Amino acid sequence: MIVPRVEESAPGTFITFEGGEGAGKSTQIARLAATLRARSGQAVCVTREPGGSPRAEEIRAALLGGVAKPYGPFAEALLFSAARIDHLDRLIRPALRRGEIVLCDRFIDSTRAYQGAAGGLEPALVTALERVVVGPTRPDLTLILDLPPEAGLARAAGRGVGADRFEAESLAFHTRLREAFLAIARAEPQRCAVIDAARDPESVESAIRATVASRLPGLLPMKGSRGDAA
Repeated sequence: MIVPRVEESAPGTFITFEGGEGAGKSTQIARLAATLRARSGQAVCVTREPGGSPRAEEIRAALLGGVAKPYGPFAEALLFSAARIDHLDRLIRPALRRGEIVLCDRFIDSTRAYQGAAGGLEPALVTALERVVVGPTRPDLTLILDLPPEAGLARAAGRGVGADRFEAESLAFHTRLREAFLAIARAEPQRCAVIDAARDPESVESAIRATVASRLPGLLPMKGSRGDAA
């Protein structure tokens, strides 16, 4: 199968949100999307992984339901990759070619962290899958929402729905996840920014706005003489 590639010069902007369970990614993506729609003058596409396209959403239901868990992290990584191919081809790359801002809840770093560092999959295998599936379609900015796993799992439990396949993992697994995301941020500081997600939602939102304004000044110009992004 030949995977279509988006050109490096695609006029859109690709921002991903990463982090452990209960980090508040969905809330903060919605808030940033509202700000960008009001301030940037560009169309904003909000999506998620696994999912984002009809076929990928079907795979999401299977993954979060634990269908692939008995087969190990490699099988899960393959399913995530299948979902990502469809998502990229049908939604992300077309939106970027149209010049839209794409905000995605999870992307390549979640595979690196969940199936790689926490799941035990060999880094070289994760890298090879990423190279074939993603190619040059890399985020312009990745916001890693960081908080202690105990706090994140408590937040997730407070939603009032049963734990999914990954939320039900041990605390040790979630501790490895956090360490993996922070290691990714240290390895790629030009792409990644760590946001303290233990604070109240308004403070987290303000930090995200300031980071976007600083890293992508043409996207979210600074407002006011004080140079804040509020």
